[in-house]
Amino acid sequence: MANDTPFPRRTLLKGSAAIALSSLGLPAFAQAPVSSVLKKTVPSSGVELPVVGMGTWITFNVGNNREALAECTAVMKAFFASGGQMIDSSPMYGSSQATVGYGLEQLGKPEGLFPADKVWTSDVSEGAGQIEATRDHWGVDRFGVMQVHNLLGWEGHLDTLQAMKEEGRIGHIGITTSHGRRHGEVAAIMESRPIDFVQLTYNIADREPEERLLPLAKERGIAVIANRPFRRGGLISATQGQPLPGFATEIGAETWPKFLLKFIVSHPSLTVAIPATRSVAHVEENMAAARGPMPDEAMRRKMAAHFDSL
Repeated sequence: MANDTPFPRRTLLKGSAAIALSSLGLPAFAQAPVSSVLKKTVPSSGVELPVVGMGTWITFNVGNNREALAECTAVMKAFFASGGQMIDSSPMYGSSQATVGYGLEQLGKPEGLFPADKVWTSDVSEGAGQIEATRDHWGVDRFGVMQVHNLLGWEGHLDTLQAMKEEGRIGHIGITTSHGRRHGEVAAIMESRPIDFVQLTYNIADREPEERLLPLAKERGIAVIANRPFRRGGLISATQGQPLPGFATEIGAETWPKFLLKFIVSHPSLTVAIPATRSVAHVEENMAAARGPMPDEAMRRKMAAHFDSL
């Protein structure tokens, strides 16, 4: 159903090619207060963010597929209604940026959105133009955070992003990595550059960041975004059919996805986890992991040990 063809700019989605809001069954957006959602503070700015956000890798790369666009818009509606704020995307994700922009337009630009995106080009001179194209896809005036994707051209891009931040054109700057790659280089950048965010892979199976990167983030006052929280569904498959441990009730985790997410977001150095989905039920379940009791360090050790024993 996905279409990898580059998505036309959001302005081209209007007219007969666009899905009318009424055909989606989506009323005008109105967010109910969700005060029980756990939030954490971005150390460099004091901005508070719900600990569960939303990624768009693969799931939002749908091209002009009308049915898939409707699904993505419905997921965004449920995300905001549940108290979500951070949505993360990248120029590398095919049509995902434009899908986000389309959904935001259909939902009337929900308040509270914290847009997170990336610059991804080896030619540093192209960075500023790429960011402007990203802004056009999203239809936003300012990004909450702009990151250098997988450290590609990071030295020059961080200079560009720092200048944009000083001009007030973006709120925060950061770097990303995934799949446990280049952690030594990530640590060196964290130690030497004034970044606000680092995005990395962290979940109950991929715990290596606990050794250096997460303590370093706390020491340096850097917010942490966890990508691949379910290993693209692999951790859900690994736990399918396995009973939850009895102690899961102590943290309000009646499903494995909530168990897995609560492990991630309860780490003291972790700010936001960004699971990706195109299911309303799944995004609601993900956001539910940001509510209720959270595991302390002793509980986190029990959770990890139980998972390792499966």
